Amino acid sequence: MKFKELLQQKSVRPYVMAARFGLEKESQRTTFDGQLATTDHPEVLGNRSYHPYIQTDFSESQMELITPVANSIHEMLRYLAAIHDVALRSMNKHEMLWPLSMPPKLPLKDEDIKIAKLDQFEGILYRRYLAREYGKRKQMVSGIHFNFEYDVELVQLLFSEQSEYETIEEFKNILYMKVSRNYLRYRWLITYLFGASPVSEAGYFTEREERLKGPVRSLRNSSFGYKNNEDVKVSYESLQQYINDIHRMVENGILSEEKEFYSAVRLRGGKQMADLPKTGIRYIELRNLDLNPFAPLGVDEETLEFIHLFMLYLLWTDEKEAPNDWVATGDFLNEQVALGHPFAQVKLLAEGDRIFAEMDEMIEALGLFRTKKSLEIHRAQLRTPDLTIAGKMWTIIESNSNHELGIIFGKEYQGMAFERPYQLAGFRNMELSTQLFLFDIIQKGVEVELLDEQEQFLKLKHKDHIEYVKNANMTSKDSYIVPLIMENKTVTKKVLAEAGFTVPAGDEFDTVERAEQAYIKYSEKAFVIKPKTTNYGLGITIFKEGASLADFTEALKLAFKEDSAVLIEEFLPGTEYRFFVLDDQVRAIMLRVPANVVGDGVRSVEALVAEKNLDPLRGTHHRSPLELIQLGDVERLMLKEQNLLTTSVPEKDQIVYLRENSNVSTGGDSIDVTDDFDESYKQIAVEAVKTLGAKICGIDLIVPDKSIIGTKNSRTYGIIEANFNPAMHMHAYPHSGKGRHLTMDVLEMLYPEVFR
Repeated sequence: MKFKELLQQKSVRPYVMAARFGLEKESQRTTFDGQLATTDHPEVLGNRSYHPYIQTDFSESQMELITPVANSIHEMLRYLAAIHDVALRSMNKHEMLWPLSMPPKLPLKDEDIKIAKLDQFEGILYRRYLAREYGKRKQMVSGIHFNFEYDVELVQLLFSEQSEYETIEEFKNILYMKVSRNYLRYRWLITYLFGASPVSEAGYFTEREERLKGPVRSLRNSSFGYKNNEDVKVSYESLQQYINDIHRMVENGILSEEKEFYSAVRLRGGKQMADLPKTGIRYIELRNLDLNPFAPLGVDEETLEFIHLFMLYLLWTDEKEAPNDWVATGDFLNEQVALGHPFAQVKLLAEGDRIFAEMDEMIEALGLFRTKKSLEIHRAQLRTPDLTIAGKMWTIIESNSNHELGIIFGKEYQGMAFERPYQLAGFRNMELSTQLFLFDIIQKGVEVELLDEQEQFLKLKHKDHIEYVKNANMTSKDSYIVPLIMENKTVTKKVLAEAGFTVPAGDEFDTVERAEQAYIKYSEKAFVIKPKTTNYGLGITIFKEGASLADFTEALKLAFKEDSAVLIEEFLPGTEYRFFVLDDQVRAIMLRVPANVVGDGVRSVEALVAEKNLDPLRGTHHRSPLELIQLGDVERLMLKEQNLLTTSVPEKDQIVYLRENSNVSTGGDSIDVTDDFDESYKQIAVEAVKTLGAKICGIDLIVPDKSIIGTKNSRTYGIIEANFNPAMHMHAYPHSGKGRHLTMDVLEMLYPEVFR
């Protein structure tokens, strides 16, 4: 089969780089001084027997991080970054993930290396068997398993351009078998470029074993790594031969199970080997990638992009020996390269040059010019071994130690996960409440799919239970009409007022001209102008002592920028509090102090704002717990009421308010007061939310004196707004007071079975 010709067909070329990817990353948990962790797998991660993202491998200390299948390497690594963050923040605070493939110093006694504590006894028995057959120490090696699938449409197009095979299933098996054989033959190049296990720590080799006398490129990928016994022989000549050989060895007791076959390439048809005869090959699992200590995730995008290009080349290039001989030659060459010194010139320069030349030819023929840079970087490394990963590692190890290298990078990556614990790596462009919710979803082992990232729309799945969530708090628990009621402030007020709740009196206008006619009615009162339907405090202006016609008109214009209708309402004196109600319970109460600065008698308002905005908790677009303070039209109006400009210098200790409304989303400070409030106010909030028919709601109460026990018929409170999309991040990371983990409460409401 001439795949080179098929790949160049006009119909095929646009799809040649289309593929699907998945990744499994193993890492040992260690202490900060590089000792193997003796603690159990973190309990907060739930049941590892079903957890789709975070499990344990052989030992209790060996974490396995698993990404969902993705349509791009970038997308896959985003998930890995998020899972990595969740794993690190869920572990004991004195532990880190060891960044090296070779384990840290291992205990003297085998019994101190704990086998994973699984629910299923079969899994424990299998690990006990592995410990007896191969020894516990070899099992402690970690690495990357890269799952690769050519895009279904690409395979379909290739199939349609040929006539040799009648069924696409047969064609696909031929395709993957060829690529597998070529990968095994040429994997020495991957070992050379990305090998990253030059030495081992004490305790890896037993006293009876032969030990390496010097550093190598990849101990893990050599005969000194974790390999099957010599009597395990599997042919890649055809899929049927591959299946027959593995079944025969299981039947003869050479292998205990199909999954005990350890090779640089595994053929995969489903979750079990038994699926292969029915499904054919769906994807292949590449198992020979060492952990790269210089990459925070153990692997980087550039490496995987090169391997993707390499996988296309393996389909492009022809085999030059009989299948079994071809693979055997690859085994021999890989062993030579793996055991070479990290600084030694590779002895396969001629073949390496040929591979890169053919890849050049392929790039030109298929128009893959953006891949040129990666190709040139790795071509140069053929003659500069000190620039390979193993070479860079040995540069450090030679003057320091492998142990120290592991500690330095492990601590650095652990620290990175906690730099902004309110954000989730990989998804930092999403709203902060959604990031917090995604963290909880991953931690608890609920599967998640991003249906629309811009709209913050998620699909959750646990077993057969599916939920759809928008903005981390809009769920199926609320009917469609509920957010429509709360979005319309006029309707909200009417519904609450008819139920006997106190709401501010006011009027609605649909043009500036009509609203200006109400100036006489409100000019000498305390009043509020706000858009009818928007959230986040946008377009709201508050006048506590009346307003000039010019300021009144300016405030109207600001409100009409946000909506086609505005409300003018009486101003209710008192303090505003946000009550977060979930499932008929008040879960958090927040005092929000309007955006402000405190004068020092030296600097201007503008300079004071700039300094306050340096707080690392402040950011924009709901990606940080607090928002940056702005100096826009609303803030200038507020300063004008205080006879100030942005260039004015406030007196020492003078509090200058830049907003009247206290929304955190407009630069306010958040203070948790949940435990300080009388239950009567909490009950008012709960009953009001019930009246609106909502399960999740942020409802804003004005309370003149929270020590007064109020009732819904009294004037000791007023409800000024109900929010169907209440921000949760400000409760999780308040400016002061106790943080409230509301996103986890939402998840528990949706999936109570996960929390039992």
